[in-house]
Amino acid sequence: MAVKEYPAGTQLIQSEQNITALHVIAKGTVRATYPGGVFYLYKGDVIGVCDLFFDSYFISYQAEENTALASYPYSVSQLSNIMHSNTDMANLIVTSLFRQFHEILDQYELARFDCDNFYHYLMGSYEDYLSFCSKHGFSPRSLPGLESLSELVLEEDIDSWLNGYYTQLHKMVTGKPIKGQDPDFLLGLILKASQDVYQVVSVCRVLYDYKSEISNLLMNENHLDFFDLYANLLYKIGSNADDSTTLIAALSTMMIQLESQPSIDQDMYRTRVAEYRERLNNLSDYMESQSNEETNADDVPDIMDSLNTILTYSGIDEETASAFRNAIDKYRKMTDKNSSDDTARKLRLTITKLFYQIYEKAFLKSLHDTSVPKILQMFFNFGYVDEHLAGMDNATYLYSIVDKLPTNPGKKVYSIYEWLHAIYTGQKMPSRNEFDTDYLAYVHELKMTGKISAAEETSMQNNKEKRVLFEIHNMFPSVNKISFGRISSFCPIFSEHNILKDLNTSLVSAEKVESAFNQIRSLDFSAYYRDMIYTNPDLGIGKEYVGVEILPDIILMPNIGIRGVMWQEIEGRKRTTPSRMMVSIFQMEDLTNILVRLTGDFRWEMCKRIQGARWNDVSDASLTSEYFDYIQFYKKNRDLSADAKDKIKLSMQKAKNSFKEMFIRDYEAWILYEGAGSPRLNKVSRGILFTYCPFAKDVRNRLKANPLYKDMMDRYDIKLSQKIHHYNNLFQKLKNMGAEIPKEIQEQRNYLDK
Repeated sequence: MAVKEYPAGTQLIQSEQNITALHVIAKGTVRATYPGGVFYLYKGDVIGVCDLFFDSYFISYQAEENTALASYPYSVSQLSNIMHSNTDMANLIVTSLFRQFHEILDQYELARFDCDNFYHYLMGSYEDYLSFCSKHGFSPRSLPGLESLSELVLEEDIDSWLNGYYTQLHKMVTGKPIKGQDPDFLLGLILKASQDVYQVVSVCRVLYDYKSEISNLLMNENHLDFFDLYANLLYKIGSNADDSTTLIAALSTMMIQLESQPSIDQDMYRTRVAEYRERLNNLSDYMESQSNEETNADDVPDIMDSLNTILTYSGIDEETASAFRNAIDKYRKMTDKNSSDDTARKLRLTITKLFYQIYEKAFLKSLHDTSVPKILQMFFNFGYVDEHLAGMDNATYLYSIVDKLPTNPGKKVYSIYEWLHAIYTGQKMPSRNEFDTDYLAYVHELKMTGKISAAEETSMQNNKEKRVLFEIHNMFPSVNKISFGRISSFCPIFSEHNILKDLNTSLVSAEKVESAFNQIRSLDFSAYYRDMIYTNPDLGIGKEYVGVEILPDIILMPNIGIRGVMWQEIEGRKRTTPSRMMVSIFQMEDLTNILVRLTGDFRWEMCKRIQGARWNDVSDASLTSEYFDYIQFYKKNRDLSADAKDKIKLSMQKAKNSFKEMFIRDYEAWILYEGAGSPRLNKVSRGILFTYCPFAKDVRNRLKANPLYKDMMDRYDIKLSQKIHHYNNLFQKLKNMGAEIPKEIQEQRNYLDK
């Protein structure tokens, strides 16, 4: 058998490739990887022996050093022939199989142990953090994802006897010469063992994902993590405090924990650690500067007694005002404002109910006020009510920016106050309510049920105050809570304990929104285009489909949040109206990532709107119907490997069996990873995304060299050239007529060039 040499670093085999041969290592070392594990193969080991059962690889293999391989064509019948006629090769295969299997089993046991330890370490760290905050009088902060984290429970674990079974089997098989073994027994052993290896690797993938979730809570690129909580606590108490040594030790332990986690981005880790160490070295100078910069309340007199200013302005009755004061006072005194106990939960619900009552009264009054006080502007746009809850530094910052917010209704980015005002003046119609009913339909329903007369229906349709109240009562409370992100601890008032990042950098501006959408459209150029019919009988143009780009309205909710909401894909029934998306005005997560997710949500909902009742009918091809069919019947899909099917199963569990959520996650991977040349999707999902969400021309050109995209791009280029040819003929026809090319046709031709 010929031996072929490969230089170090060569990707020998990528997971999901079909198995066509077994490769014996004649020289060198090979690195085998799967989600959650790495092991090494050496001279005499057989590459692929663990992957045989499903006829495709679920482990990837890369040459760690200069490597030579002897390859043997593989099929079950060919493997059977080897077992019967080639005892030397049979011995290599069986010996290598057992060695690799035991490596993987050992890694499973270690990962299982690590998951339990990692979870208890995380929860213990949070308890310690709460104790530190209580001791020093700080309100503890909660992290996105922490409340949903639970101790590991595997729905499908490996059998407890598996390790002992294969250990004994190994002794039995290797205890006598291989030529004395039944070849059919050896063949069955290899195929059955590879099936069991796959089961172990599948569980290891779940363990890896679980550890990745915990690692992300410890440290992530958005600074919404334990490392930041502990570091900021250290900066607050100062280097001379008794607890500073304990905090520094805790951060050092955290770094040791993170160093061993393969899911942590090492560049990000090094950057964060370097920032921390630099700041730690200068902690004394930092504390001095903080002390010098501390704001005196007298510098901004309007901020003092903000709560009474707001209550007086609103004109709310004294009973409600008193109840709100008492609730805010209790909330201010709570050590753990995110507590899940019944008393804390009821207090947050009381504050929420009273907050919206006061907001409504104050907003209606402000509509007739030519000079709304800054404190009220802070109340409307940030949910600010109290300088002590906000922290004086934060309150001062809000005061300094509230009359020059970086929004721009002309560019479709509104503060919540600007949005409600636009509805009051009739520039915008109210949003649909939770039951997907718009204002006009709601009013008509009142008339149809006999609750109002026909005359009252007409009056309500044109009543500015009723329109804006519909928005305040329906969209506003729901979206404010959802965009905040931590629903169980939601409270609509601005509080310092919710601030997880610097307010200045997390403030959402029209410029940031525009930049994020430009980045998305540079990849998914057709995301916000909608097909419209253009006709011009005078020029002989009967019916042409032209794309019209309509970017969404972005409304900034008055909270410090971590999520976005795609509330509705169009306004009313007109498809040429913008969608409505909401994000927090202080966004703790990455804004671009959130808008990528909302774009995926929009694509799904817009397709459903266009397709109507046939949105999941695969006989009428569309994004939703093809994706629905793909997920519904993935188990029978021959284009998917066993590993890909297993990943879909796990993803569906995480998405709570939501087809839409599955699509959105794939869309995020499509934009954030595949668009950067890092494949994350399987063949079928990639094909659907490329068909309905194609990349822009420069991205397509960059990816053409990748064989994963070649066939799809060739088909796309053929269809595109046909469309371009059609428009070139139309242009020539109009030119021959001496007619000017209509703007809509010219723009469609430009669109095809994208």
